[in-house]
Amino acid sequence: MDMDMELLEILVCPRCRGDVRLNEDESGLICDACKLMYEIRDGIPVMLIEEATAIE
Repeated sequence: MDMDMELLEILVCPRCRGDVRLNEDESGLICDACKLMYEIRDGIPVMLIEEATAIE
């Protein structure tokens, strides 16, 4: 994916306002505190709590 790294630096989890990180295959942003992944679609992160996927 073509995720803008400058954008990644300012994004936060909409639930806890904590940091997010890019996952290994760059398909989503992970909040370790909430254990949620926000999908990246066409290079745009979908930062909606109801659209997030719970992770282990």
